[in-house]
Amino acid sequence: MIGRSGNPTLNEKTFEKTNNYSSTNRMTINGTVNKAFITLAILLGAAFATWSMYFDGRNVLPFVVAGALGGFILALVISFKPTTAPFLVPIYAALEGCFLGALSAGYETKYHGITLQAALITMCVFFALLVAYKTRLIRATENFKLGIFAATGGIALVYLVSMVLGMFGVTVPYLHDSTPLGIGISLVIVVIAALNLVLDFDFIEQGADRGAPKYMEWYGAFGLMVTLVWLYIEILRLLAKLRSRD
Repeated sequence: MIGRSGNPTLNEKTFEKTNNYSSTNRMTINGTVNKAFITLAILLGAAFATWSMYFDGRNVLPFVVAGALGGFILALVISFKPTTAPFLVPIYAALEGCFLGALSAGYETKYHGITLQAALITMCVFFALLVAYKTRLIRATENFKLGIFAATGGIALVYLVSMVLGMFGVTVPYLHDSTPLGIGISLVIVVIAALNLVLDFDFIEQGADRGAPKYMEWYGAFGLMVTLVWLYIEILRLLAKLRSRD
């Protein structure tokens, strides 16, 4: 049985009834990797375009709103209807790139060099965990999956409460602070986000082993991108907290 994934875009039901496809129409790990690179290239292209517009003095607010809202809507559609992944994931990547480009530019304006640091750390964490997973230094056991799933759900709930309270001018203590406790909370969230990559690797590997349909390669790439974007944003926030104390 496919195990739990802390990534909300990947769950057990995703690969149900997928063992009736021919070998040429089945998901492969190499195919998923290729789709992931394509998706990342689209995201980076859109991010650099928005970044350039920001530093050229142009108004990027429409791109931020379109990227955030459009990306959220498409993420829901893709999550509930994986067959749409080959068509919607590239669009989602472009929208997410617009949002990230503007967000990163804003942080870069305040803390020079922070975005490059966050991007490098994100990539280093990704490859380190990939090596650890492939060499079985980290194993995605059922207890491990359950723990990361619960922790991810808890973080999502805290962010949701923070967003709702923020509408009424109430701030959740320590979550956004640059105090030692606030930094510690951000560090824990970064660790949880990073460990979601292990669950994604495991889920994609099991999907390929079970002979999931070819379109699931795009869906797997989508799940990885969701985790990487979350990890990058959390690392960016953590670095910003550290820089603000200098």
